[in-house]
Amino acid sequence: MVLDELCKIWEGYDQPFLINAGKNIYFDQLEKIIIDDLDQVNSGDVVAIIGDFDHESIFTFLRLIDKGCILVPLTIETKQDHDYFFKEAKVQYIYEKNKLKRVIQREVFNHDLLKLLRASGNPGLILFTTGTTGRPKAILHDLEKFLERYKTPRKPMKTLSFLLFDHIGGINTLLHMLFNRGTVITIKNRNIEEVISLCGKHQIELLPTTPTFLRLLLLCDDIHQIIPKSLKVISYGTERLDEYTLKNLCERLPSISFRQTYGMSELGILRIKSFARNSLFMKVGGEGVETKIVNNVLHIKSKNKMLGYLNAESPFDGDGWYCTKDIVESNQDNYLRITGRDSDVINVGGLKFMPSEIERVALSLPSIKYAKAYAIDNPITGQHAELLIDSEDNINININNIKKALKSELPPYMIPLKIVTGKLKISHRFKKL
Repeated sequence: MVLDELCKIWEGYDQPFLINAGKNIYFDQLEKIIIDDLDQVNSGDVVAIIGDFDHESIFTFLRLIDKGCILVPLTIETKQDHDYFFKEAKVQYIYEKNKLKRVIQREVFNHDLLKLLRASGNPGLILFTTGTTGRPKAILHDLEKFLERYKTPRKPMKTLSFLLFDHIGGINTLLHMLFNRGTVITIKNRNIEEVISLCGKHQIELLPTTPTFLRLLLLCDDIHQIIPKSLKVISYGTERLDEYTLKNLCERLPSISFRQTYGMSELGILRIKSFARNSLFMKVGGEGVETKIVNNVLHIKSKNKMLGYLNAESPFDGDGWYCTKDIVESNQDNYLRITGRDSDVINVGGLKFMPSEIERVALSLPSIKYAKAYAIDNPITGQHAELLIDSEDNINININNIKKALKSELPPYMIPLKIVTGKLKISHRFKKL
């Protein structure tokens, strides 16, 4: 039982496992929380939890694991999609934190993968893909196997809950802290001011975040003064980081360890070894993980992979390989660097390249916050590139200077035919859309 195991881990430690809205929450306080109508819910039932990193949601999550339920963690930020999530995940019960808000159907919904999981008697976890194309896919994991990776002791740290409750990165943060007597500090507004303030106030040691947030952090002139000395590690993942941002952050914050993470909801969080602190090259591995490159695209086989999608065909081939769709290049030591997605490739008259090549040059220029290159259909060349620039504090950008910089570093077929300025859309997960 997960709760019994965690009680033993935390026994005798006078340290909060959670700091929520400035309030210390100790692990033994969880037993005082009452969960509505818990006796109505049975092993194998699919239960949605709309919550956050608060003690009520966390305790409900843990208790339902021990009941053998199949959990669907959700947040209020995706409320407009909840009805879709309930339908695709075959949800029967809906909790908000520890309160039962709705019963959709007490009988189980039939699905081959859910039958397989129920037959094992193990609890389950359903997460939804967060891509920008197509409707989200419902990913089913055997939670018993999912939890195994957290049984190996790791160093406990004070960590900010930057990644969300319904995201595999957020669940990873929570479970890592619970099983290693770390402390999670919650946050509501994920802007620079709030993040820095909480890091200083609570002496946070680990900040898991996104490349989009790091790009904003780089634009702070006094970055070396505002980052508290307690912060030891900044991990980044969920999207590709540009090399210019990483190298500049490493130079300006020499005492911080920058660690790239890599994983996906289908395969879980994978073990990563970086080539260097200021390098985007990495090795993907860990126990039970194999990799191969096919036409420059990374494929992974993992023993901890999902059982499958509830609303889509399996993405695994007959031998269990998963195509990540990430285009990679390798260095002389066989470390890999992600250069983009196979769907992002721009093809100009048969000459193919990644948008990241254009973005790399643009992001090295002063006052540019974000840059996004993309393909446009062209009747003559098939496609051509265009570029969107998001500047710092609406500072006027000289388009001619950008064109000169691009022409000095890129071949003619990569030069965008059109450069526009505007605001790049950022999701509630702090990822570029």
